[in-house]
Amino acid sequence: QAELDRRGIPSFAVDLPGHGLSLDPLTDLHGDAEALAAILARVGPDVVLVGHSYGGAVISQADLGGQVSRLVYLAALVPEEGQDGASVMAGFPPSERPEGAAKGAGDPGLFQRQPDGTLLPDPARGPSVVYNTCTPMEVAAAMARIGPQRAATLRQPTTRANWRDVPSTYIRCLRDRAVPLAGQDQMASRCTDVVDIDTDHSPFLCAPGPLADLLASLARR
Repeated sequence: QAELDRRGIPSFAVDLPGHGLSLDPLTDLHGDAEALAAILARVGPDVVLVGHSYGGAVISQADLGGQVSRLVYLAALVPEEGQDGASVMAGFPPSERPEGAAKGAGDPGLFQRQPDGTLLPDPARGPSVVYNTCTPMEVAAAMARIGPQRAATLRQPTTRANWRDVPSTYIRCLRDRAVPLAGQDQMASRCTDVVDIDTDHSPFLCAPGPLADLLASLARR
């Protein structure tokens, strides 16, 4: 956001329920989408809405209320109407599925199920998958902020596919190990256009300047 400020682009970072500074309880995909829609209703028209990773499902599902001029999918899921996140990832080429996705029961994968049924990344594997081009300081700060996610968020089918009605850009992260390139290509084929950034899954940490350049150019279209 500081980099966007320097480029004259105002921005607002959405904390989904139960994440970041939100004091609301964790919810499912539809609850996340409703929370986003409530924010969009207050921020005014001509919004460029960015969804990262699972956030792609949220921006695809939310009621945009005519406020959004462009959707941006940052190494994100782009589900078809009726798809859930897990089935999207299961449809990636077998050798290119994200770590821990659709590998069968019992495989620990990247995510570990907690006693309360929520999911958290394995702290031993997360840095090498999600932050593989970040500095040790960036990794430590990011891992400290990661919170649990309900498994239902990846199992609940969408009822909308906003990318069908709103111009959309897919940003491919070329060194991403969480959503590998073949999977990103599959998602990007649903979008209006595609741009690349040579980073891991988290360019907002490892390359905030280049990412801000891309987002600023999209905001000024």
